[in-house]
Amino acid sequence: MIRKGVNQDIDAILQITNACAKHMIANSVFQWNESYPNKVAFETDVNRGELYVLENNSEIIGCITISTLMDEEYKSVKWLTPNKNNVYIHRLAIHPKHQGKGYAKQLMDYAEALAIENNYSSIRLDTFSKNKRNQKFYELRNYKQLGNIYFPKQSKFPFYCYELIR
Repeated sequence: MIRKGVNQDIDAILQITNACAKHMIANSVFQWNESYPNKVAFETDVNRGELYVLENNSEIIGCITISTLMDEEYKSVKWLTPNKNNVYIHRLAIHPKHQGKGYAKQLMDYAEALAIENNYSSIRLDTFSKNKRNQKFYELRNYKQLGNIYFPKQSKFPFYCYELIR
């Protein structure tokens, strides 16, 4: 079941994202670390009504942020659509023990359906340039890679921006 996230979910979500960070680092993907994602980011997501959680047997196993806010870093990207009616995906995470079972697909299907229902012109996101698994995941969903952005607190390597026109 996918539902809106609430403040009481944040500790469980942080456990998931910390497990994801450790899993990625163990596989030489230095995308997330001790400073990101963090509690403040998820509190902001809850306050904006943009955090969603995936539950399985009453256990939170994943999350996704579906936002209308365009991050400053995205302004330099040459997007396929104008910057006025877009939705942005952030902090998609599935606990490593539940990965490979189609749960990330469920969250993305949900986000894409929400974008269609609300008449957004496109869905935008970024993923780490060294995370080949994520890149393949989004490209198989027909997202187009457009440009690079940098998050210096996370990595010296770029993040690739993707967009899907709905």
